[in-house]
Amino acid sequence: MSIKFRLIVMSFLQFFVWGAWLITVANYWFGTRQWDGAQFGAIFSTMGIASIFMPTLCGIIADRWVNAEKLYGILHILGGLTLLYVPQVTNPVDFFWVILVAMLFYMPTIALSNSVAYNALKKGNLNVVKDFPPIRVWGTVGFIVAMWITNLTGNKASENQFYIAAIAAIGLGIYSFTLPKCMPEGKTTDSKSFVDLIGLSSFKLFANYKLALFFLFSMFLGAALQLTNAYGDVYLDDFKRLPEYSDSLVVKYSTLIMSISQVSETLFILAIPFFLKRFGIKQVMLLSMVAWVLRFGLFAYGNPGDGLWMIFVSCIVYGMAFDFFNISGSLFVETSTDSTIRSSAQGLFMMMTNGFGAIFGSITSGYVIEKYFTTSAGKDWHTIWLSFAIYALVITIAFAIFFKHKHNPADIEQVGH
Repeated sequence: MSIKFRLIVMSFLQFFVWGAWLITVANYWFGTRQWDGAQFGAIFSTMGIASIFMPTLCGIIADRWVNAEKLYGILHILGGLTLLYVPQVTNPVDFFWVILVAMLFYMPTIALSNSVAYNALKKGNLNVVKDFPPIRVWGTVGFIVAMWITNLTGNKASENQFYIAAIAAIGLGIYSFTLPKCMPEGKTTDSKSFVDLIGLSSFKLFANYKLALFFLFSMFLGAALQLTNAYGDVYLDDFKRLPEYSDSLVVKYSTLIMSISQVSETLFILAIPFFLKRFGIKQVMLLSMVAWVLRFGLFAYGNPGDGLWMIFVSCIVYGMAFDFFNISGSLFVETSTDSTIRSSAQGLFMMMTNGFGAIFGSITSGYVIEKYFTTSAGKDWHTIWLSFAIYALVITIAFAIFFKHKHNPADIEQVGH
């Protein structure tokens, strides 16, 4: 079995675990359990809370003490066992805590999967920039397949979605022990300082101006992702308030239309090697930010009638917005940090995007929308999305001006050797 195929299996299952329940948990919460909607938002904050410290902590452990692929496997097994317990929970408060535990185990595996894949490809003398995106695209495929399996088997509102995710997680955990060894490289050091001893030296990356800026912009882009995840589907469904659109395909199949965004991811991931080689890491990240502006702007002016094409194009450009920053960002970390703290640095990247970024985007947008854009008639979606577009545009301009990174093809080529 080739190393590429083995990593494809890992990537597929990595996001299959998430896709099996993340999109359909609302149906279980409201439809099956019939719990209060006021507490539901807290469920999605668990991902942000877990991402603040767990990816970094686990990155440090992988850099200093435990093989990354073994730690990766242990976390997935523990996460799978936690998901098996979810159907036993009978109240929303306990549900929050159990999901939080599951996310504490799951979120660091995203960064660790990158470290395991990069290490395996380099050991196999393969080109990371060229060979990693076609492998990572199977993660998105896994997410989509899990969504469809959960829905088509009639389990989108049942506890079986958690069993599906749990079985996949435990299977992936066991499988990961067969992957190429990704041994710690930070064991040897002449420094006896407390900071170095416990592995916190990775936080010194913030002392580097360029890396500090990168992590700051990662947080702002993480907030943008939270905006589209939280409000995209409800925005489309809200067209039912308008008589002329109440029976439209957009209202009936809002979730299916939003899934175009995930399909788009698979296409743009495959395009990343070309764009990286042609334009370099900074320009690719900048393209992702422009795509966020388009994502929100097209939503602002789209509608199920003559503006339907805007909604579809918005879903398509999401692939560029999401993939171009996340993958080029992880490659920037890979090429800009020392090998002894590389897993820790990937963890920091994860912490800023899915941790602080997610919490910042969720709390801020919720407050602003409720205070300024909500009336007795409903939400002013046009102004909401336009405000998000302006936010993304400001971030794009600031990134273009302040983030200095010269394109050097040799740097990217070295990742593959």
